Amino acid sequence: MVGFMRLVSFRQAGAHKYGAIVDGGIVDLSARAGGRWPSLRDAIAAKGLAELGTMIESQPADIALASVELLPVIPNPDKVLCVGVNYASHASEVGREPPPQPSIFSRLHNTLVGQGGQIVRPKASIAFDFEGELAIIIGERCRHVPRAQALSVVAGYTCFLDASVRDFQKHSVTAGKNFPATGPLGPWMVTTDIIPDPQALELTTRLNGSVVQHDTTNHMIFDVAAIIEYLSTITRLEPGDVIATGTPDGVGLGRKPPLWMKAGDTVEVEISGIGTLNVNVVDE
Repeated sequence: MVGFMRLVSFRQAGAHKYGAIVDGGIVDLSARAGGRWPSLRDAIAAKGLAELGTMIESQPADIALASVELLPVIPNPDKVLCVGVNYASHASEVGREPPPQPSIFSRLHNTLVGQGGQIVRPKASIAFDFEGELAIIIGERCRHVPRAQALSVVAGYTCFLDASVRDFQKHSVTAGKNFPATGPLGPWMVTTDIIPDPQALELTTRLNGSVVQHDTTNHMIFDVAAIIEYLSTITRLEPGDVIATGTPDGVGLGRKPPLWMKAGDTVEVEISGIGTLNVNVVDE
């Protein structure tokens, strides 16, 4: 691979494409790959990232970033798996004991939102909370991956906002985490050569420009390798699968009074080495 890549999925003139961020624009890799890999997920599955890296070497951008609609980094993952209560500080603020094993739930595809998009506060609730997280993009089909080899099956990392409908979550985690357009994923996937250690990253969530969460990923209860080992034990992981790794303290539920997101709010999730995911909140 030539250096590191920031890979995006986007829509241009109604067509779904993917590319790499170069000098503030996009190199259209879907075109340069000649249609061999219709999506970024397909390119990852074909182990094509190294070849994509050669396609951007000394190449200017083909497309202005502002002229496209960015999609979730992987718009069509086979699975979106999430780890709950994975920072001791967050467990404490919501009155939970740190779990003895990873606490897993899944999200539906229609919850995903791209960079600069809109997350939708459902009309059924005002208890709409923010959870900034590091997300893993899996790079190959795998099962029963030993912890010592777990990072070798990662294609890259991105930012995730696990927006939660807290009153529904009280009676069903699946319900509270699966309202449409509540899971922003982006802005891009950074390949692993720039992040050799995912436990050395700084995570910051901002609501309307004010810092509401700030921590480092070394405080995870279950680190990235342990999460992959556990999930690959219970299911087969596929290229392009998204794994959200949990949120630190500072969420709205843990505050007195609670701090809920509302229409007109802006939310940012920034992770060192990756970038900043930005979205706007609207009412259903």
